[in-house]
Amino acid sequence: MVARADFEHSDGAEGAEVRFTGRLTLARLGDLPARLDALGPIATLDLSTLDRIDTVGAWIVTRTAKEHGSKIVGASPEAERLLEALASDKSEYRVHRDRRPAWARMLEQVGTASVAIWHELLGIVGFFGAMIVALGNQIRARRRLRWNAVVTRFQTVGVDALPIIGLMSFLIGIVIAQQGAVQLEQFGLEVFTINLVGRASIRELGLLMTAIMVAGRSGSAFAAQIGTMKLTEEVDAMRTIGVSPMEAIVLPRVAASTITMPLLGFYASLCAIAGGGAFVWVGLDIPPLTYIQRLREIIPMTDFYIMLIKAPVFGILIGVTGCYEGMQVRQNAEEVGQRTTSAVVAAIFLVIVLDAMFAVFFSSLGWN
Repeated sequence: MVARADFEHSDGAEGAEVRFTGRLTLARLGDLPARLDALGPIATLDLSTLDRIDTVGAWIVTRTAKEHGSKIVGASPEAERLLEALASDKSEYRVHRDRRPAWARMLEQVGTASVAIWHELLGIVGFFGAMIVALGNQIRARRRLRWNAVVTRFQTVGVDALPIIGLMSFLIGIVIAQQGAVQLEQFGLEVFTINLVGRASIRELGLLMTAIMVAGRSGSAFAAQIGTMKLTEEVDAMRTIGVSPMEAIVLPRVAASTITMPLLGFYASLCAIAGGGAFVWVGLDIPPLTYIQRLREIIPMTDFYIMLIKAPVFGILIGVTGCYEGMQVRQNAEEVGQRTTSAVVAAIFLVIVLDAMFAVFFSSLGWN
């Protein structure tokens, strides 16, 4: 059985004389540090009877010798090397309590976060400008866009997302109809549940929820894929052979997200309307034909125009944000996860902010 770390001590004229036994290693320490601290003044630390010592054990010996002014004797060559290495390290780490008031710390954190967000926005805008320049170079040089890469991204961003977006939108339509019917029932206006479902689905919620889903699904995939390519130096290899990463990696992904967002938004709106229609039929006894006729009466064409205007903008924003965060990976695999999270958070935040700005803008135009 491996002997645990222990010591024997005897009283001397200048203090206790401690002789360590067993293995002075992290796995075998037990409560030795606490018992050692309880001895009081220590004059000598004898390491001659130790079976083994590791860095943690050498640190305990060094710390004890420093605190009590003890003399270290009987160290083996291995122990000598460890003690010399620790003795040559002059760094000291102390944790100082932040004594500033809470409001000052809070303001500092808010300021730091604001500066970080500002730099992130500047980086995304600069990256978008670089992408526009790359697109202009492709058009001017009459080089064909890599359609195979774009079609592959259509599969990833669009086709593969249809089941989850359809199910989510269908359920959201049911929720909107149910909650609207509960509130309108108090005034005997349950029929206006159709208005609520139709206009909310086409104008706002269908596209907004689709953009959030695409940001979490495809935007994160863009960041993770490009970040991994950065770590494996594939991006550097492209530059070495004269291939622009902006043209080969970024443009196909942004093009795919831009083109598929209007299609996905329209599809999600139809699914939400179908979900609302199912609830209206079952819960309010309004037949599907009446539901469809009412939708044709209350949904103006401006709602479709608004959706078709916002969808490509959201697609560009999601694609650029995901690719930008992936391109910022520099160090290790952990940063890939961090940048992927940043891509999702930034894309969703910017989508919601832009949606609010669009709502104010279109209201000022009278498209209500």
